[in-house]
Amino acid sequence: MPRLLYIHIPFCERLCPYCSFHRIELDVALCRQYFRALRQEIPLYRKKGYDFNGMYVGGGTPTVMVDELAETLTLARETFSIGEVSVETNPDHLTDDRLDVLKQAGVNRLSVGIQSFDDSLLKSMQRYDKYGSGEEIAFRLREVLGRFDTLNADMIFNFPSQTEKMLEIDLAILVDMAIDQVTWYPLMVSDATRKQVCKTFGRVNYKKEKLFYEKIVTSLIPPYNFSSAWCFSRRKAMIDEYIVDYEEYAGLGSGAIGYLGGTCYANTFLIPEYIDRLHRGDLPLMASKAFSIHEQMRYDFLMKLFGTVLDPMALSRKYGRSIYPYLWFELLAFLLAGRLHRSGGLYRLTPQGNYAWVVMMREFFIAVNNFRDYCRQGAGVPLEGGHDE
Repeated sequence: MPRLLYIHIPFCERLCPYCSFHRIELDVALCRQYFRALRQEIPLYRKKGYDFNGMYVGGGTPTVMVDELAETLTLARETFSIGEVSVETNPDHLTDDRLDVLKQAGVNRLSVGIQSFDDSLLKSMQRYDKYGSGEEIAFRLREVLGRFDTLNADMIFNFPSQTEKMLEIDLAILVDMAIDQVTWYPLMVSDATRKQVCKTFGRVNYKKEKLFYEKIVTSLIPPYNFSSAWCFSRRKAMIDEYIVDYEEYAGLGSGAIGYLGGTCYANTFLIPEYIDRLHRGDLPLMASKAFSIHEQMRYDFLMKLFGTVLDPMALSRKYGRSIYPYLWFELLAFLLAGRLHRSGGLYRLTPQGNYAWVVMMREFFIAVNNFRDYCRQGAGVPLEGGHDE
């Protein structure tokens, strides 16, 4: 069974107002302690008998301390059978020295948080001063093309102040650049960020979201193909939504979420507690929930179709029983609604189904973000950022 190793780096040099991921402002001393603890957590999974085929490093900003990151990547690759490594970064970290270190550490996919090339949007996102103008960011991306197997641009659509013209310009820049891959997320507003998003950008209009999504699809397909309902690739490659291609994944790092053996679990969100527990040789688990067979199948139904195709025979083999007694209602409802069609024994999303899955996954990830916020509040971690000490 293919498994992925997810590693979470919660540190950022500055915090973005719309982000609900577990992140705090960079403290260099604490960050070094954190990476040392991560390198103690990695071998604990080997001792439990796990192996992993791929690795994804998210955040936060994983490249805030690239020397520590490289040492951690090297350890993971020496410990497990990892064939592909993806790392998230920001535009200001696309420097030759950092990129060389990442390349030498085995990174073959780099995912860069862009969000938009529009200067007015970048300013409202508080990213213009941090990362430069849209023109400067586009120039950096062009310089990086070809240095990794896959260069991915993380974009966001449906900011309240975003116009159709802004979106068209973003699309034109990326298509002209012929970037390897684009992941275009809808704006996701968790309960904790809703007030700040409304204050900074205005109220979200979901009717506009559908229009924007259709514009993205018609502009990118072809020369791109669907890797997920909101990820577009020129060729087959690893994607940000590793939950599509990997049956299971371990979550390492503070606040990381994993899914192994039908059980979903979360690590502690308190960074000092995370470090202390690993120094004692303990896994830093905070909570877990074992899914029933029906819940596992519904999870697979959602995730596989997010990748646009569901193979019912493969899923039945996985569980040693037919999926139809468990998923007949979901399949029938989406078939009748015109969101799915069946051909060659496979269920595939229709054009209407692609957007339906964007909506469902948007709500799924908002729920995950709300869960993170709930855990952080319960642990006494301030949602607006700062050190959780």
